Amino acid sequence: MRELVILSYSSIATPSHNHHHHHNHNPIKTFKPTTTTTTKLSPSKPPPPPPQPQPPLSTLNSPSPLLSSRHTLHLKYYANLASKLAEQGKLQDFAMIVETVIVSGADASQFVSALSVELVAKGISVGLREGKVRSVIEVLRKVEQLGVAPLKLFDGSTMELLGNEFYRIVQCGKVEEVVEFMEILAGFRFSIKELLKSSDIIRACVDKRNPKLAIRYACILPYGHILFSTIIREFGKKGDLVSALTAYEASKQHLTGPNMYVYRTIIDVCGLCGDFMKSRYIYEDLLKQKITPNIYVFNSLMNVNAHDLSYTLHVHKNMRNLGVMEDMASYNILLKACCLAGRVDLAQDIYMEVQHLESTGVLKLDVFTYSTIVKVFADAKLWQMALHIKEDMLSAGVAPNTVAWSSLIRACANAGLVERAIQLFDEMLLAGCEPNTQCCNILLDACVETCQFDRAFRLFQSWKGGRVSETIGESNINLNAEHGDKNCSTSVPTGLSTSYHLNYPRKFPFTPTTATYNILMKACGTDYYRAKALIYEMKVVGLSPNHISWSILIDICGGSGNVEDAMRIFRHMLGAGIQPDVIAYTTAIKVCVESENLKLAFSLFEEMKNYQIRPNMVTYNTLLRARSRYGSLDEVQQCLSVYQDMRRAGYKPNDYYLEELIEEWCEGVIQGDNQNKEEFSSCNKTYLGRPQSLLLEKIAMHLQKSNSERLTIDLQGLTKVEARIVVLAVLRMFKENYHTHGHSVNDDILITLGVSKVVTDPATHNLEVKSAIIKLLQDELGLEVLLAGPRNALNKKKNSESLLESDVNFEQPTRRKSLLTELESSTRRPDVVQRLKVTRKSLQYWLQRRLGAIRR
Repeated sequence: MRELVILSYSSIATPSHNHHHHHNHNPIKTFKPTTTTTTKLSPSKPPPPPPQPQPPLSTLNSPSPLLSSRHTLHLKYYANLASKLAEQGKLQDFAMIVETVIVSGADASQFVSALSVELVAKGISVGLREGKVRSVIEVLRKVEQLGVAPLKLFDGSTMELLGNEFYRIVQCGKVEEVVEFMEILAGFRFSIKELLKSSDIIRACVDKRNPKLAIRYACILPYGHILFSTIIREFGKKGDLVSALTAYEASKQHLTGPNMYVYRTIIDVCGLCGDFMKSRYIYEDLLKQKITPNIYVFNSLMNVNAHDLSYTLHVHKNMRNLGVMEDMASYNILLKACCLAGRVDLAQDIYMEVQHLESTGVLKLDVFTYSTIVKVFADAKLWQMALHIKEDMLSAGVAPNTVAWSSLIRACANAGLVERAIQLFDEMLLAGCEPNTQCCNILLDACVETCQFDRAFRLFQSWKGGRVSETIGESNINLNAEHGDKNCSTSVPTGLSTSYHLNYPRKFPFTPTTATYNILMKACGTDYYRAKALIYEMKVVGLSPNHISWSILIDICGGSGNVEDAMRIFRHMLGAGIQPDVIAYTTAIKVCVESENLKLAFSLFEEMKNYQIRPNMVTYNTLLRARSRYGSLDEVQQCLSVYQDMRRAGYKPNDYYLEELIEEWCEGVIQGDNQNKEEFSSCNKTYLGRPQSLLLEKIAMHLQKSNSERLTIDLQGLTKVEARIVVLAVLRMFKENYHTHGHSVNDDILITLGVSKVVTDPATHNLEVKSAIIKLLQDELGLEVLLAGPRNALNKKKNSESLLESDVNFEQPTRRKSLLTELESSTRRPDVVQRLKVTRKSLQYWLQRRLGAIRR
């Protein structure tokens, strides 16, 4: 049996019962609103008799308590009770009574007709003011089950209250809750877009990195196809390509057909996030689905891949094949791709094509087209052609914008035409176009590159406002007082004097940037105090020196011979909150190399690699050219390590310079100048100009071997000159290890010369290498050399005789004269691998003899 669950309140009068029933019953018990209870008899403490009787308890406990027509008054009673509860903001209690009516199976229409919609609406407003949004949603659910449209309970003010409450919840970070509520309200036919700005919801979803929640919200609104593009773009701005792609895939499932705006947005986001390959996959996927992109999608795809001219031209060709005609933006993007690729010729062809289309009335050139083609010529230092484009612009009635003027000034500046650049700057001002700071920096840099330092300072001073000048003057005085500099005039750049002003046709706003001061610091030459004054001035005007600023100051300080202060400035960067970059490290290394502090230079090189800072081409070349000669094995190994690291990083060093130094170091093994080395002089080298030095790679490989490894020298692929240097390098390593560390030779040295594949092959090249190496080892160094390999040209008997003779005296050339003769005959035999062997005993004797000669 069901029981009617209600709440009774002391503040609400119980209605009277007009039916004459003689059942023993009690009126509804009144109490303070604490909890939900079930109506029960209370014989011990009956309440005072009500002014009107209430429905009998028997009707509440009947199987169908409210079905009879005679109980219409009971429904009106509960409707009135529910209305008053709602009016007082007791929405949960209101929902319970409605639930009771629904579950009881009573005629809901009678309950609804007696329900006060105005009071319920008033109660909803009260609930919203108290932040009871969930209770309001529950009331709307119950009312909707009664057949009442929830929207009837809301007027304009109530909708505004609901929107404000939603905004508050979103600001508290509970965007999931708001989306859930909106999904429910959308089912009640509420206008969701009027409750809250879609941008607020999407921004909150993006901040939470929750694309699925943003997708749920977009599916609620009728204009979801627009919101999907917004969601993709907002995630792209945050650099979250994964979430943007999630929203893109969801759009394909929820949208009824192809949406070009969505395709264009996701391609733009791929470019924004730096994943141009993904944009190509999306494009290919569209083609597989037989979807023809429109001009805007094609333009976005070409723009994202503008750095790859070949692919951009490929897309442009496909666009024409699919019947999509170019617009002006398409040609601008093609010109941009040509500019990035440095293809001036192709840019000229495109420009001529656009001019032809303009003459036929198909297109109209805009300022972006002219600006781009001007930039193409400016980057190529074709200043005359850039100026010709300016004349075309003026003839067409197109006024150059700041980008066009900046490109024109750069074209002349790159060509060293400072006067022409300044003239263009004046024309720019007369035309009413305000230059930006970048344009001013171009002009300053042109003066510095042509060593017109004082002019750069005068231009800088003439552009600044009086307030900045006054501030600078004060900062210079404070700086001089701080350092106690007696010669104050040397601390302030000449150009900072307020006496320098140029009369421009019109004043324009100019705000110096860090790049501006960096350019001026270059104009200080070796004047450390001037550069330091500019650093201080930067801080006064609210700018922070960057890596380049500190690097320039280090270079100026080191150039003046003050290496100690240069290193102090370098370490001060960390204290200023700036981690030194590759430019700062390279500058510090350069200062150390110029001061011949090579130990510190290589230490900084290792330090920057430990900090995961990749050296650049200048860093490597600075270290490789640090020495004019090598004095020890450690120095050679150190530079070879830098050389190999440079190769692995993808840079191409100057092999010739390093080869010359190593050759000189290797030849140091041979004492005296009586050896005939004209055959091996540098002018006779035929291996120069190779894309990669096999010689240096071989030397590096052999010099990195440990003493425990078998002593082998691989000369395959080398010329006789290269082979000589490699052998001398290994012997020099043996000598230094023996003299410095006492490491003796524990085994014979095997020298691999090459492979002879057929018997008839005379191995002319290998024979030349053999002859050169044998002459070097026997004649110049006095070592014993034997032929070794699968088929040794010398028989065991002769080898044993040679060893016996070598034990007696290595100075006597008893066997040397016949070795070359036997070598020539051995080349006619089917040797597979041709090798030489230098005996351990002769090596040990050679090392001891060299040490004795040095001691004498």
